[in-house]
Amino acid sequence: MRVDGTSESALWSPGRRNFTIGLVLVITLAAFEAMGIGTALPTIVRELHAEQWYSWPFTVFLAASAIGNVVGGRIADRRGPGAPLLVAMPTFGLGLLIAGFAPDMPSLLVARAMQGIGAGGQIVALYVLIARVYPERDRPAAFGALSAAWVVPALVGPAITGLLTEHLSWRWTFLGLAPLMLVGALLLVPTVRRLGAGETASPAGAPGLPLAAVGAAAGVVGVNWAAQTATDGNTSVPVVVIGVVALLVLAPSLRMLLPRGTFSGQPGIPVMVLARGLLAGVFITAQAFVPLTLSVVHGYSPAAAGIPLTVGSLGWSAGAFFQSSRRGIRREYLVGAGLLLVATAVAGLVLIAPVWGPAWAVFGLWSLGGAGMGIAISSTSVRVLSLSEPQRRGFNSAALQLSDMLGQALLVGLGGVLVAAMSRPGAATAGVVPLDLLLACVAVLCAVRVLRRAAPAGT
Repeated sequence: MRVDGTSESALWSPGRRNFTIGLVLVITLAAFEAMGIGTALPTIVRELHAEQWYSWPFTVFLAASAIGNVVGGRIADRRGPGAPLLVAMPTFGLGLLIAGFAPDMPSLLVARAMQGIGAGGQIVALYVLIARVYPERDRPAAFGALSAAWVVPALVGPAITGLLTEHLSWRWTFLGLAPLMLVGALLLVPTVRRLGAGETASPAGAPGLPLAAVGAAAGVVGVNWAAQTATDGNTSVPVVVIGVVALLVLAPSLRMLLPRGTFSGQPGIPVMVLARGLLAGVFITAQAFVPLTLSVVHGYSPAAAGIPLTVGSLGWSAGAFFQSSRRGIRREYLVGAGLLLVATAVAGLVLIAPVWGPAWAVFGLWSLGGAGMGIAISSTSVRVLSLSEPQRRGFNSAALQLSDMLGQALLVGLGGVLVAAMSRPGAATAGVVPLDLLLACVAVLCAVRVLRRAAPAGT
């Protein structure tokens, strides 16, 4: 211990070491699964004779994650984070095993639903545990470690999955992770048993939260499907009707699932939740069209066109590490700065869209954008936990995850529609320039909102 009574290590002191290792291992395994599924999926759908279901393993996972987030957060607030974590981790692990042995696509979709519920529940429970295990001054380092856990999977995950798929079987993408998930669970159990029970009486909360979670999941799936279908050129009346109905279901569900004042960016937790969704939506939407621009306009190979995504992951980790050492800066300022860095990077992508543009600039731009994400995403988590009452940490952590997921689903879908509508045949990137400019403006406006809503000094 230091003279001032603080721990010598934010993460690795004897009382926290096992929990930190388990935390990082569990997130790393989830990241490997998330990074690898895209590489293995073409082979999976071919072997299962289900090419028409190509996008559904992603869609089902996304919808189930929303339900896992909300239900896990509700249980964490009422009974403590131990209960949802000890259910979510076996659910995720069982989903890996079922996927590994799946004989057909329906079985795989059931497995993906179990993985989504488990992943959604465990991330919320881990957020609440972070608030209990680490003092407030050390939480930035904990969230920096979470971001760092994605680096190795981002660098080697697709390559490892590709080798497994080519030389063994795509099934090892799932089966190989299941035993390691058990190791992570065993490392977390001592801390969960010690700190995982409820610490205060929780308010009853809205009884309709689980139903609202199902509505949000269905709404996200419907909006995403309608947007993808419209992007493919099908704008028939049924597609439009499904999209509108999905929005009508989604809107009231989100009113229950997100803190009051989120959409107007009210100070405190609401503006942090809003920023989280817009950060994820802007960055992931812009990133989705980077490989397209590099390959179609500049002739990059598929492998080379994907390198900026890896560079962005490294920048993300560097940004998360940077914010972990900036304890004296208010989190609203860090979130605002991160948003402005993302806006700069996304606006800079306009320069590489023309044939004459300097394609090499994308590597610096996406490193900058990744750094902005690392700074801001971690800071939203730190700030929300610091402002949350103990009995609301689960709800607010779930709201962060839902906002993140929703921002990606809606902006990627709408971005695809915009690009398809504004592009010419054989020149898809003609729609990328207005999309990137629009996304950059969204990030700037959000940054202004966050900075104006910055809490007074000392809060």
